[in-house]
Amino acid sequence: MRNPLITGSDLLKQRITAKQQIPEDSPAAGLPPYMESFLAHLRILVGVPFEYLIPHPDLLPDESIRFFYLDRSWADRLVDGANVVGQIGSREQAHYHAHAPNVSQQLDLSERMVRQLQRKTDFDTAKRNVAGGPAAGVVTGFVLRSAVVSGWPHMDVRAYATDIQEPLDTSLPDSIAQQLKPLRIERLAPAVLFALFDGEPKLVILEEPHHGIQFGVRADGAQLSAPLRDATGNQLVENNRGVTIPLPVRLNHSRIVRVTALRNQLEAQKNSHPGATHAPAISQTGSAAFAISVLDPPWRQRFEGTADFAGDPPPPPGKFLGISQIVQQAQLKVAIATVLGGN
Repeated sequence: MRNPLITGSDLLKQRITAKQQIPEDSPAAGLPPYMESFLAHLRILVGVPFEYLIPHPDLLPDESIRFFYLDRSWADRLVDGANVVGQIGSREQAHYHAHAPNVSQQLDLSERMVRQLQRKTDFDTAKRNVAGGPAAGVVTGFVLRSAVVSGWPHMDVRAYATDIQEPLDTSLPDSIAQQLKPLRIERLAPAVLFALFDGEPKLVILEEPHHGIQFGVRADGAQLSAPLRDATGNQLVENNRGVTIPLPVRLNHSRIVRVTALRNQLEAQKNSHPGATHAPAISQTGSAAFAISVLDPPWRQRFEGTADFAGDPPPPPGKFLGISQIVQQAQLKVAIATVLGGN
């Protein structure tokens, strides 16, 4: 009986420890487009059940936002779990472990084209757009649960690498240069928004969509008011508060504005706040000036900075003693001895 050229255990060892099963330059070694797209979606948590992200509703109460870092190791293990389906034997397992580093590097770029694929860009074009990009870095994001998500389903979401102060014009080249690339912005529920960014933002803004020019007034409970604005539309600010005037309404209907009376009040108040920023208010010379005065710009919410403004914790109510100091107190020592029945 002839001896085999190699035993089963030796063959298994070679397959597991082999550097590669297929040469890297072989077409069969690469990921097919459908597989690359699927794994790239997994890397940015597309398809992950929501209870894996927020395990309990109390962690995301109404009208709240939670910022976070994406754990790269956790996302890579998610990809490993998807790939293990095809590892039906030692050969497939050895092949995957040999090519896993290359797959991970490829997905570092592929995850940046997911948003383009969701916007119906074809795979080849999306891959060319992200080719040659920098190595994968920190991925951050937030989960928002608020009525504004359902109220403005097309709300603008932007993140910036620096804290840009107001007035912030998002169309300026300097602002565009500081904007972080969004990896994913998606509504998971009517009132829940999920976002991921390629980098660590210093400023995140949520803004009402700019679908057109709107006119409106301010409502503070039952009191309605109109802002005072300068000729460029900036509201006058005095003592860190926007300057407004009471809104004239009809006596028998508090929701109907007396337009002529409002125009007259705006004209009368144009020079009443000389110390305010952007003073004086625009002069009411016609319909264009009145339109600027009652312009209702898109709502914008800023999230910026990481400083703790809560201050230092209050001092303790009493003096704290160490354990060794407490047990040495004579009265306490006698009390403990009495309870224990000792001397």
